[in-house]
Amino acid sequence: MLSEVLLVSAPGKVILHGEHAVVHGKVALAVALNLRTFLRLQPHSNGKVDLSLPNIGIKWAWDVARLQLLDTSFLEQGDATTPTPELVEKLKEVAGLPDDCAVTESLAVLAFLYLYLSICRKQRALPSLDIVVWSELPHGAGLGSSAAYSVCLAAALLTVCEEIPNPLKDGDRVNRWTKEDLELINKWAFQGERVIHGNPSGVDNAVSTWGGALRYQQGKISSLKSKQESTTSCVPDDAALGSRNGEMKLGPPALQILLTNTKVPRNTRTLVAGVRNRLLKFPEIVAPLLTSIDAISLECERVLGEMGEAPAPEQYLVLEELIDMNQHHLNALGVGHASLDQLCQVTRARGLHSKLTGAGGGGCGITLLKPGLEQPEVEATKQALTSCGFDCWETSIGAPGVSIHSATSLDSQVQQALDGL
Repeated sequence: MLSEVLLVSAPGKVILHGEHAVVHGKVALAVALNLRTFLRLQPHSNGKVDLSLPNIGIKWAWDVARLQLLDTSFLEQGDATTPTPELVEKLKEVAGLPDDCAVTESLAVLAFLYLYLSICRKQRALPSLDIVVWSELPHGAGLGSSAAYSVCLAAALLTVCEEIPNPLKDGDRVNRWTKEDLELINKWAFQGERVIHGNPSGVDNAVSTWGGALRYQQGKISSLKSKQESTTSCVPDDAALGSRNGEMKLGPPALQILLTNTKVPRNTRTLVAGVRNRLLKFPEIVAPLLTSIDAISLECERVLGEMGEAPAPEQYLVLEELIDMNQHHLNALGVGHASLDQLCQVTRARGLHSKLTGAGGGGCGITLLKPGLEQPEVEATKQALTSCGFDCWETSIGAPGVSIHSATSLDSQVQQALDGL
C-alpha cells in the first residue's frame, strides 16, 4: 500500500443540450464543469479510518480493527458491481448510523464505506486512512456533486491500494491516469453512484472521470470529438477525455461560461412527468419539439467538433443561437421558471445568451461567454445576477476529468479548505 498523501480532484457536470428530450430517446450533450471536488487521502497509523466532508458537516471515524472483524461476506455475493438494496441495508449496520441521520449524510457515508471495503479488502489488512473531501460544487443543484465525490473516492482508494499506479511523477504539478485505469475508476465510481441514487444513468460519473464532453442516447455513452480525431464511439478510447501518462489529445474546446444557481428548488421527477403528460396530451405539438431539441444537440455536436484549437467567431454565434432556441423549446415543454426567465433577461440585456441546464423548474442556468469579452462586463453581469438573489460562478465547461495533483499545484483557497475544514 502507498504511504504518501494523495490529492485528487474531479469535475462536476452540466447538460449543454438535450434536457428532457433524452428521456424520450433523443441525444443529450453532457460536459465537464470546472467546478471541482477535491480529496486528500493521508495514510496514518492510528488504527482509524476518518472521513471528513466539511461541505455537508460530516466527520465520521471507524476503528479499523472493528471493521476488519466484521463479516463483510455480503460484499462477495454476486457481482460486486451491483450494490443491491439488501447490501445497502447491511452497510447501514456496518456504518453504525443513527436512525435520525440525515439522508444526504447517510448516503455519502454508505457510498464511502462500500468503496472502502470493496476496494481495500484485497489488502492484508484494511488501511488506516484520513480522508477529507471538499467541493466547489453546490450540493443538490444537479451539477454532479455526488458523482465527483464517488470518482474522487474511487481514484484515491484504487491508487493507495495499488490497484492502479500513481501517475504523478517527480516535477509534475498534475497528471491523469491511463485509459485502462480510468475505466476502472469509472466502474467503481458508478457503483458509488448506485449506492447514492439507486439506478443512475452513468452519465455523471463518466463525465467526471473522463472530462471533456459526452453524448448520451438510450443508455449509450460516447465521446464528442474534434474533426482531427478518429471516429471511435467508445468513451474509454477517446483520449480527448482522458490521457496516457498525461499526454492530452485534441477534443472539443473548453468554453467559458457563467454558471448561475437560482436557488429555486425543483423536483426532477415531477418535471419529467409533466413533459410526458404534455406529450400525451399534445403529441403533434410536443413530439416535434423533442425532435427539434435533438437536432439542436446534433448541430451543437457538429459545431464543437469543428471548433478544435482555433474556434472562429461565427461558431460562437451558432452556439448562441442554439442556446436561445433550446431555451424557448424547454419553456414550451413547461419546464421553465420565472427565475430562469429573469436570468435570461439579465444576460440578454448585456448581449449574452443563457439557458437552463438540468431539469429546469428553477435550479441552474448557463451563460456562454465569448472570447474577447471584457472582464468588467463579466463582473457587472455577475453582480446583476447576484443582485437577483442568485449564486453565480465564472468557470468553464469541457474541463479535464479526474486528476491527481502535487501538494503545490492546488490554489490557496482549495489548500486552505483541505487543511483547515
